[in-house]
Amino acid sequence: MVMLSRVAEHVYWMARYIERAENTARLISVNSNLLLDLPRKVRPGWLPLIAITASDELFHSLYSDADERSVIKFLISDTRNPSSILSSLQSARENARTIRDTTPREGWERLNELYLHATAQAAAGLSQKKRFSYLKSIIFSTQQITGLIAGTMNHDASYSFVCLGSNLERADMTTRIIDVRSANLIPDQDEALQPFENIQWMSVLKSLTAYQMYRRAMQSAIRCSEVLTFLLKNPEFPRTVYHCLGEAQAHLESLPHNDLPLRSLLNLRRIVNDVDTHAMNSKDLHAFIDNLQIGLGQLHNQICASYFRVETGQQQIQSQ
Repeated sequence: MVMLSRVAEHVYWMARYIERAENTARLISVNSNLLLDLPRKVRPGWLPLIAITASDELFHSLYSDADERSVIKFLISDTRNPSSILSSLQSARENARTIRDTTPREGWERLNELYLHATAQAAAGLSQKKRFSYLKSIIFSTQQITGLIAGTMNHDASYSFVCLGSNLERADMTTRIIDVRSANLIPDQDEALQPFENIQWMSVLKSLTAYQMYRRAMQSAIRCSEVLTFLLKNPEFPRTVYHCLGEAQAHLESLPHNDLPLRSLLNLRRIVNDVDTHAMNSKDLHAFIDNLQIGLGQLHNQICASYFRVETGQQQIQSQ
């Protein structure tokens, strides 16, 4: 049981950190494009990315200005930031290294190669000219690792913790993107700038590679309430909150001692399913997302308490 706890903890965190590296690369890439599409007076700048990753206090303690280069460096290569791409890949690699007998060798080798490549080429991420290529390599490589693990690892209890980690990380990032991006949208009273609002909601979808599937599922123009309905409640797209919680539920149900976390997860799914996105104003949305994030944090803590060794798991919780 001690060995199972150790393995469960490391595969869970490995999956979360791989997902986090991919999500951060997506955010930077999409924000770069968004700044090119919007007029200068409504461009959100780079600071919202710091808010999305919940790193405001740490960032301002390390950097005096929230200019493009500072934010990019903080999010890509600054190892003082535990959620930077390099820090996430380093943490994923370290967790994978300790359980190499459990995960497929090809997955470990590809993760190790990705970490070495991302570290050696980090300067390219700071360059406007080479940034998109660098971020694209991060995104594709993390997806390749995820696919290798899914296709070559036994779908046993250890794999259930991989899926728990990746889906909770996805759900958390989706809520963060919705919360921060909706707060930075064009004010309702500025009618002259309203035509650009759909561009910002489009960037929300593209941050999650959800634009094409949104158009297919909703068959409507880009509108706030429709985007929220899709990203929160759609049961089919892999990065919506409802779908991520559903995947987590399926794997949690296969594990023993799941009473407390499963009860919390089912409650979160019910809350998401019942919300009326068409009746929400910006204040309601912020309050809803805030409560949802608190619930996701509690679910994470309950999983840690139910399955992991508290004395070692707490060290990684601090970098969540």
